[in-house]
Amino acid sequence: MPVYGYCRVSTAAQAAEGESLEVQRRHLEGWALMQGQPLDAVFVERGVSGSVPLQDRPEGGRLWARLGRGDTLVASKLDRLFRSALDALQAVEDLKGRGVSLVLLDLGGDISTNGLSKLFLTIAAAFAEAERDRIRERVTQTKRDQRLRGRYLGGKLPYGFRVGRDGALEPILDQQVVIRRAVEMRAGGAPLRTVQAALEAEHGARLSLDVIQRVAREAAQPAEAAA
Repeated sequence: MPVYGYCRVSTAAQAAEGESLEVQRRHLEGWALMQGQPLDAVFVERGVSGSVPLQDRPEGGRLWARLGRGDTLVASKLDRLFRSALDALQAVEDLKGRGVSLVLLDLGGDISTNGLSKLFLTIAAAFAEAERDRIRERVTQTKRDQRLRGRYLGGKLPYGFRVGRDGALEPILDQQVVIRRAVEMRAGGAPLRTVQAALEAEHGARLSLDVIQRVAREAAQPAEAAA
């Protein structure tokens, strides 16, 4: 059955000791010699970042498309092939389903049969998942802080505001007058359609019922909180 090797260096790693293409190829050839399985082809990826998925790399894509049942894929290190342990786990499951063996020399050999290697990948993937959760929490906290400081976070601009030079929301005075009128009428018990008609007649503001309801509610919230 065919045995394929894979080597990769990024631009920054080409001169790094132990990461050169020559060193990686020697490792693959040494493994093949010990196994008595000559390498049918070695796919060499030059100057491609590890952040790019294997299937999206020029040589990696060719390799991935060629792999079939009974084939073996060999690489010197997990990070030569994959972006992360989670990426590796997903690829391992895919390859197992296709009947392809994956050998990572830094993890002791065949991932599909090496229990310790699979355990390591599982633990590493758990840490990767925890790190993604921390990143999501930091992003959420940052957005919450920006929102409290009146920063524009993207999407449709709220009625009554525009984005200032510093990225903060700035009030549009004539639209703020419309909002105050909507709040006043809603506080007095006026139905939404009555408010809509009054805003158009008095200010020429043609707003949907949803917009009127939202701006009136949001404008009234600070006053309610202060009370």
